[in-house]
Amino acid sequence: MKRYILLILLLFAQGMFAQDVEFKAEPSRTKLGVNERLRISFTMNKDGDNLVPPSFDGFRAQGPMQSIRNSWVNGKHTYTKSYDYTLIPTSKGTFTIGSASIEIEGKIYKTDPVTITIGDAVKILDPFEAAKQSAAEGIHLVAEVSNSSPYINEPVSVVYKLYVSQNSSVTNFYETENPKFNDFWSQTDRTDPQNLKIEKGMYNGEMYRYVVLQKTVLYPQKSGKLEIEPLLLNVTLQVPTERNRFGFVSYSNEDKVVSSGSKYINVKALPDEGRPDDFTGAVGNFDFKVTPSKTNLETGESLQLDVTVSGKGNLKLFTLPKPVVPSALDMFDPEHKENVSVPLTGMTGKISDVYTIVPQNRGKYPIKPLSFSYFDPKAGKYKTITSQDIMIEATGDAVASNTPSDSTSVQKQSVQSSQQFRFVDLDTKLVAMDREDFFGSGLFYSLLFVPFLLIPVIVLARKKKEAYDSDVVGNKIRQNNKLAKKYLSAAKKELGNKEAFYVALEKALHNFLKAKLRIETSEMSKQNIEELLLNRKADAQTVTDFIKIMDSCEFARYAPSSGTAMQQDYESAVTVITALEKQV
Repeated sequence: MKRYILLILLLFAQGMFAQDVEFKAEPSRTKLGVNERLRISFTMNKDGDNLVPPSFDGFRAQGPMQSIRNSWVNGKHTYTKSYDYTLIPTSKGTFTIGSASIEIEGKIYKTDPVTITIGDAVKILDPFEAAKQSAAEGIHLVAEVSNSSPYINEPVSVVYKLYVSQNSSVTNFYETENPKFNDFWSQTDRTDPQNLKIEKGMYNGEMYRYVVLQKTVLYPQKSGKLEIEPLLLNVTLQVPTERNRFGFVSYSNEDKVVSSGSKYINVKALPDEGRPDDFTGAVGNFDFKVTPSKTNLETGESLQLDVTVSGKGNLKLFTLPKPVVPSALDMFDPEHKENVSVPLTGMTGKISDVYTIVPQNRGKYPIKPLSFSYFDPKAGKYKTITSQDIMIEATGDAVASNTPSDSTSVQKQSVQSSQQFRFVDLDTKLVAMDREDFFGSGLFYSLLFVPFLLIPVIVLARKKKEAYDSDVVGNKIRQNNKLAKKYLSAAKKELGNKEAFYVALEKALHNFLKAKLRIETSEMSKQNIEELLLNRKADAQTVTDFIKIMDSCEFARYAPSSGTAMQQDYESAVTVITALEKQV
């Protein structure tokens, strides 16, 4: 039996791991001209071997190019391996790229077939103009609306996504105009720019990267055709401009305003047929309860009557029914409580009104049943929930007498309701406040002699300031250290902006050398820097790394540089400066 159980557990674990394996085909586009080309990637999340590509009928294939990427995000390891092919169409038509197969952990996995449509030849622009146009046309801001025909007060979710094509590079963006959502109750959840998650998806038949900018839940407040106003973004693109004399492509930043466009939904009015008289606008699916804290109590003692609606719907947009009690019961204004969350699917949770009720005379008092009506949009009709009868029984005499025998003999009684009701305290104790003259007091003498005690402190501080100012060399070193830290901080802020980043990084390196070696900019030849650092007992490898970073700052102005390269250069600079700080 133990062997069977162990075998089952091993098979189950193996099945669990197998489900984690992904192997898929990702085309760069699915529609193109006969004179264009596309890239298709066969991607897996675990290492595999023995790739068997499809036949690529209708195309001339080039490749594959293999790439592997490992990353750690918040302690989570991600592995990606891909085989990339460049496909050149040989004729017009619709072609199906068959399944590729690969062996992963002893099992064979296959991709789904991909359909590609090849149309007429398109005009081929100059490479730089084509790249510039492709970068500008590869940005799309999309508003995805969950329901285009809701009822009044039925939730509608709007998700704003920014799609970026494989040929475009976005360095920055910011909102220029937000929708006002007139005629809606709304709640918006904006994604922190630091926490944007880049995902992949198809848009207009092509593979795009996209991020979710914000999610909004809307509750329409009137019927008819309502407009969801557009979201406007100013997007900064990095586009190629020209090749320099070294053959490297230079880039420039261009701003483009993109809009999600206006969206329209047709809101249906709630039907008049079957509408209950006590309907107050609740739309959704709810449960209704009326619960007393107790039904048997002493006269003058209090109870709490809890009127609660729970479920999913517009919980914040309607009123709860109010109980009707006999005149012999004192009912006070309710305490309103809400425990409501607003996810993308709409409000969920509960709301309640808690009434405090106090009987003044003994007896039995009925509280009439309460009814709560709401409209169920899925069923398309009204529903009513009615609570049960509640009977309150009060026993004993009144807790407090309202007819005292004389004006001086008022009897106070305690209330058995956790001190919700307390009598006014008639026996007060007033204590006179002591008042002391300022002249001759301790504060008077303190303020009189403290200035004399501060004179030696001021003299010492002035001498220390003069000594600090006279230390010209020390001040210059401290100033260069401050500048190095300042420019390192400036370089970190400019990550993604190539020219500004490398200018700030180079200034940080120069100021660090000025502080440590006491040299000027004119003396900063690589040979001189290397010789001075080695004479100061710096590690040879550390000096070599420092020179490499200076070379990167020089070459980066003439060569394209990715965000990953900038991040690596920044981290290397911090590591090398920290090491030299300890060695020199």
